[in-house]
Amino acid sequence: MPFVRQPSRIAKAALYTLLIAAPTLHAAPSGEITVWAWDIAADALRKVTPAFNKQYPGVKVVVKELSTDQVYEQALAACAAKGQGLADVVMLENSAAEKYWKQFPQCFATLERFGVQQLNKDFPAFKWAELQAGGHTYALPWDSGPVAVFYRRDLYQQAGIDASKIETWDDFKAAGLKLSKATNGQVKMAMSNHLTGDSWFSMLANQNRCSYFTQSGNDIRITINQPTCVKAMSKLKDLVSSGIIGTGDWDGRLQALKANKAASAVDGAWYEGSIRDTMPEQSGKWGVYLMPAFNKGGLRAANNGGSALAISGTSKSQDAAWAFVKFALATKDSQGIFLKNGLVPSYLPALHSPDVEAAQPYWGGQKIWPTILATQQQIVSVRSTPFMSAASQVVVKVQNDFLQGKYPDAQQALDEAAKQIAQSTGLKIGS
Repeated sequence: MPFVRQPSRIAKAALYTLLIAAPTLHAAPSGEITVWAWDIAADALRKVTPAFNKQYPGVKVVVKELSTDQVYEQALAACAAKGQGLADVVMLENSAAEKYWKQFPQCFATLERFGVQQLNKDFPAFKWAELQAGGHTYALPWDSGPVAVFYRRDLYQQAGIDASKIETWDDFKAAGLKLSKATNGQVKMAMSNHLTGDSWFSMLANQNRCSYFTQSGNDIRITINQPTCVKAMSKLKDLVSSGIIGTGDWDGRLQALKANKAASAVDGAWYEGSIRDTMPEQSGKWGVYLMPAFNKGGLRAANNGGSALAISGTSKSQDAAWAFVKFALATKDSQGIFLKNGLVPSYLPALHSPDVEAAQPYWGGQKIWPTILATQQQIVSVRSTPFMSAASQVVVKVQNDFLQGKYPDAQQALDEAAKQIAQSTGLKIGS
C-alpha cells in the first residue's frame, strides 16, 4: 500500500479557513417585480430593463408610470396598510424620503443584508444623508441635482459678458446689470420661482452650509435662522432687488428662455434636459459654468433635487428587486442611459465613462458633465427630515414678505420662519 501523507494541522486549518471563506452560491433571482416611478425616470428604467434581462432573464420587470403625487399618495396608503399593495420598488425623492423611515420604519426593506455598505464610497456623501436612519440604509441613491449655471453664449456675447469671469454672486449681479443695460431691460439674467417656491433660497443655503434642520439621533432642531441661512436669504434679496432676476412658474421660466427673455438658468443639473428638449432650435448656443461663490475662491457647489429607489419590506421578490435596483443605479452603462434621458448620475464610477466625458453638441461642444459632476463630492450634506415640506411652505411665505420689505432684515424674517415652523411641527429652535 503506497504511503499517503496525512495533512498537517496547519494544512487542515488553512483548508478549513478556505472553505469557510468561500462564497455561498445562490440561485439567480427570478420572479416578477413592479416598479413605481414618474415621468422621464419611468421611461429611463424601461430602457435599462433589456440590458438587465440579459443578465437576469428570470426576472420580469413591470415599470408602472405614475405622477409624483400618485407615487407618494399610494405609497403612504400602502405603508399605512402594513405594506399591502406596495410596489416591489418605489422611487422617492431624497427630500421626501425621511417621513417614510420615521412614520413607517417597517414599510421598506433595510438594505444591509444585500451588502449595500459595500457601495458607500460609490456615491457622494450628501446622497446618503436622507436615505439612512437608525443605523440602517433604506434606499439606494439615484440621480442628483448639482447646481450649475446654464447660459446663452450669444446673449452674453452681445452684452459683452465673459462667463469665465463670473466667479462670485457679485460678479453675476454685475453681469446681469450689464445685460439689462445692453437690452434696455428686456432680458433678465436668470429666472426664479421665488413667488411660489424656495428652491433658490435652498440652493444658496446649501451652498453656504445652511440647513433648515439639524439632527442628532432622534433630536431634531430648527436651524433656519442661523447666520449661514441669514446670509443666504440676504443674498437672495440682493439679487432679486437688483432687477436682474425674473420670476415665473415652471413653464413660464422655460418659455422666457425660449423667447430670449432670459440669458441664464441657475438650477440642478437635471435642468439640462429640460432646456434641450424645450428649445432644440437653440442647439449650439448654450454653455455651462459653475454656480458663483459667495466670496472669491469660495464654494461653487450645491444640490437641488435628486431621488432614490427603495424596496418594499413586504415584497416576496426582494432578491430580484435588489438585483434590478443595483443594476440600474450602480453600473456605468445604466448611468449612460439615464444621462441621455436627462437624469444626472450620482454613481461616482460613472464620472469616467464615455457618456459623461463626451463633448455635447447642444452645448457648443463643451464637455459639460465632467464640469458639473465634479462638484458632487463638494456638496454639503443636509438632512431634510420628515418636516421639510411643512418648513418649505413657511419659508415661501416669509421669503416673499421679506422681499416685499415687510421685515427690516433677513435675521428677523428667518426668526419668524423658525417660530412658525416650531409651531407647526412641535420642534425646538436651536443649533
